[in-house]
Amino acid sequence: MLFNSYTFIFLFLPVVYAGFFGIARVNPVLAALWLVLASLFFYGWWNPAFVPLLVASIGFNYGMGSIIATLRPRASAKSVTVAAIAVNLAVLAYFKYTNFFISTAGEMVGVQIPLAQVVLPLGISFFTFTQIMFLVDVYRGTAREHNLVHYAVFVSYFPHLIAGPLLHHKQIIPQFALPQTYRFNIENLAIGLTIFTVGLAKKVLLADNFGDYAAPIFDSARDGLHPQFMLAWTGAVAYSLQLYFDFSGYSDMAIGLSRLFGVRLPLNFNSPYKAHNIIEFWRRWHMTLSQFLRSYLYIPLGGNRRGRVRRYVNLVITMLLGGLWHGAGWTFVFWGGLHALYLICNHAWHELRGWLKLSDAPPSVAGHVAAVAVTYLAVVVAWVFFRAESFSAALDLLQAMAGLGTGAGDFDHDYLSGGYRRLATVLVMIPVGLIIVMACPNTQSLVDHPEQQPGEAARWAWRPAVYIGLAAGAVFGLAIAFLSRPTEFLYFQF
Repeated sequence: MLFNSYTFIFLFLPVVYAGFFGIARVNPVLAALWLVLASLFFYGWWNPAFVPLLVASIGFNYGMGSIIATLRPRASAKSVTVAAIAVNLAVLAYFKYTNFFISTAGEMVGVQIPLAQVVLPLGISFFTFTQIMFLVDVYRGTAREHNLVHYAVFVSYFPHLIAGPLLHHKQIIPQFALPQTYRFNIENLAIGLTIFTVGLAKKVLLADNFGDYAAPIFDSARDGLHPQFMLAWTGAVAYSLQLYFDFSGYSDMAIGLSRLFGVRLPLNFNSPYKAHNIIEFWRRWHMTLSQFLRSYLYIPLGGNRRGRVRRYVNLVITMLLGGLWHGAGWTFVFWGGLHALYLICNHAWHELRGWLKLSDAPPSVAGHVAAVAVTYLAVVVAWVFFRAESFSAALDLLQAMAGLGTGAGDFDHDYLSGGYRRLATVLVMIPVGLIIVMACPNTQSLVDHPEQQPGEAARWAWRPAVYIGLAAGAVFGLAIAFLSRPTEFLYFQF
């Protein structure tokens, strides 16, 4: 079920919301169980066959967590933890990477091997990694859960189930133990609906439209039609904005939906295109995944504690695996490797500045703008590999973006065959999108999110005012009017 669908907005959500607070007046545990059942229904709407997989994953990891907690601090606890994580990764690898391994093996030996009939369950990367974090935290002694219902709602909670954010045990379960979570709060309702509305508008009015302009250009590169300089850049930038508003919209909708139930999700998206370097970009983009990679992969590998060379090796391993997490394809791995190279250059530049004893004073306005522009362009180049369906398609687009296109512009004529209105529209939308991305405050500024950057929140904090309600209502109505063809969120694929 999609957040951006009539079924979810006008049927599922009202029923689940009313049921939760109605049942909570009788018994909070039953209300939490209601959320679990509703979340399983939400998940099963796409394919009921995978509900048992989710239920089995919850039961297995809850049981393993209990065993690990009992065994601590004995050495056997580590063995059980490793075994439990291995089972989780094996299940994930089977569903997500079986055909990737088969096709790679076939290419290596020059034989076309038939692919397996494996369907990727929605959200498997998210609920698997969420539970791996739980198992590691139990082993470390920082987590232990005795309430199966609370654990089940922590994993299956529908606002984050399909596309994140990745949740830590301590971020969610304690909130479901609080009495106020089960009491209806009008402010939570108003704030939650406002954030959800902004996210819905980002998805329906912006992301989907940018996708309509980007998809034909990337498809043309896939088909060998060689888009030229202007359209290659149009496709790359349009996709960067599609992905931005799609992921930002989902993150807003997830936070807004959860706020309706009085539960605060962690910030997962914080104006990443405003970053002035790649290090900052990864502190702002998919923040919970970045934190997971840092805490559960980069630091255990040794982080920066074993010298400069080992630090860079750890960065490369972390980003390559981060790329593979996003998709079962070598283009995703290369995208991760490219960002590893960016990060190495960024860290090396900081070290060079230290050796040269250059000033740490904030850059001038022009310097800051230049740094943001360079960072954004580097990210756009990497997105080409992220979006393209093959290396040849990505290189074709990048060659055209560099002004080195060799084709005769076959696709350009087809793209413009309906007249120049299509191109004129996207050339207006792109500057508008960039202004929204670069100059406007993000959604979490409206609600003074505790992880929001200081200063911005105070100016734009949400307040109970008639004009805010009217504005939100108008935006909601506009988004609903364009909801005739709901599309999946891009991160559903990962």
